[in-house]
Amino acid sequence: MTQLLQAPSSPTLTFHHCTSQPKSGLYVAEKSFLQSTQRHVRSLNISYTYSSLSSFTAKAASNGACASTVSGQTAESEVLKALSQIIDPDFGTDIVSCGFVKDLLVDESLGEVSFRLELTTPACPIKDMFEQKANEVVAALPWVKKVNVTMSAQPAKPMYAGQLPAGLQTISNIIAVSSCKGGVGKSTVAVNLAYTLADMGARVGIFDADVYGPSLPTMVSPENRILEMNAEKRTIIPTEYMGVKLVSFGFAGQGRAIMRGPMVSGVINQLLTTTEWGELDYLVIDMPPGTGDIQLTLCQVVPLTAAVIVTTPQKLAFIDVAKGVRMFSKLKVPCVAVVENMCHFDADGKRYYPFGRGSGSQVVQQFGIPHLFDLPIQPTLSASGDSGMPEVVADPQGEVSRTFQELGVCVVQQCAKIRQQVSTAVSYDRSIKAIKVKVPDSDEEFYLHPATVRRNDRSAQSVDEWTGEQKLQYSDIPDDIEPEEIRPLGNYAVEITWPDGFNQIAPYDQLQMMERLVEVPQLTPA
Repeated sequence: MTQLLQAPSSPTLTFHHCTSQPKSGLYVAEKSFLQSTQRHVRSLNISYTYSSLSSFTAKAASNGACASTVSGQTAESEVLKALSQIIDPDFGTDIVSCGFVKDLLVDESLGEVSFRLELTTPACPIKDMFEQKANEVVAALPWVKKVNVTMSAQPAKPMYAGQLPAGLQTISNIIAVSSCKGGVGKSTVAVNLAYTLADMGARVGIFDADVYGPSLPTMVSPENRILEMNAEKRTIIPTEYMGVKLVSFGFAGQGRAIMRGPMVSGVINQLLTTTEWGELDYLVIDMPPGTGDIQLTLCQVVPLTAAVIVTTPQKLAFIDVAKGVRMFSKLKVPCVAVVENMCHFDADGKRYYPFGRGSGSQVVQQFGIPHLFDLPIQPTLSASGDSGMPEVVADPQGEVSRTFQELGVCVVQQCAKIRQQVSTAVSYDRSIKAIKVKVPDSDEEFYLHPATVRRNDRSAQSVDEWTGEQKLQYSDIPDDIEPEEIRPLGNYAVEITWPDGFNQIAPYDQLQMMERLVEVPQLTPA
């Protein structure tokens, strides 16, 4: 059934009852929804024009700058129009729409323009290009004589909406480096990736999650090799080496642990969550081998942004790595890159592959991981791991450092994409009173009625855990209910706050199974 409703002087809205999707939970009555939607749409009386939208955008982005005009347009709107020519290659959107332009000030009489570009991370690999292009496009305006561009980055903040431990509340991205098989060079990749990100301008920390055999004390050489405690706060103060913060059980004065699994999980939890990490753009976690308690604890306690998989060319390595990739997939942690270590070496003008070929590419092909990086067998890479100075620090211009530079750029770009996708995956459009859903890694976009989402809650407050009996009744939820706030919950769900004080956890998988009742086309000029 399809009904077409149109509000006077407003964009056309088409409402569909989509029977192609399976039902989940309580079914929202079609008649009730359409009646409520008609009331919502009749209340709209908005006329959209290109000029009014442009004016609104210019005023919003200029942050209260002067309202002088140049050839019928505001000076601010001319500057913003010029800056909108610059496209962020990661988001595919111009930097004005991305919200990068801040503190725009225009002095038309002197021909001076100043603004700040606030990027998502200080490690943005194309920040210099952004600065150069911004200077060029604004300086090209005929009335502009001087341009002052400053660069900054957004403050560190987690993607996770839940109640995080205090130590993790100012970390933007947490990257797991995993192999699920020992001896493939995972710690080498983790440490060199961390120092590459630091060299790109990011604030970085490393957490060595291997209690049984910590590698970090061997691979780096901080002056203070013992973790200190803040007696008042009962927190751990990380040690540092060349600007990167470090935490490892090996720095706790205990060497290697001999203890059972549950105790190890507790130690890992304490080390990670009670450390005073401060503001970090990236925390790199050197995961221990396997897919057991420790790995699951890490994945569930902390909001992992992404994972980097390390393997070697052997078939045996692929079998174990595949288990790790499946674990991350079940926990909704995207794997963004594969590093194939010890691939080859060059001798006598020839390239040799002592362990065979294809394990890394097999992981990429079978699991759809987008990027593959090869590391050679190189004596200096092994020696640097034993000497306490990472290879990317010891030889920043070498072949290995160039590979890690490419890996660092990949990690930065993929994390930015993931955060952008998650932050916009589920939102509420008040103009039509509908929840818009666009799940990450999906091109599909659809709309849900708020009452549908609220009535389909599957928590213990709504459904009896033992009998499956529905405790939440259809009539308990009014048709005109609206969410107060929608926040991302990791990479797999959102947390929705409702007017009755209820906080609903809505996984993406569940939202995709609900009745899709609204479609809204693009706005067209009146």
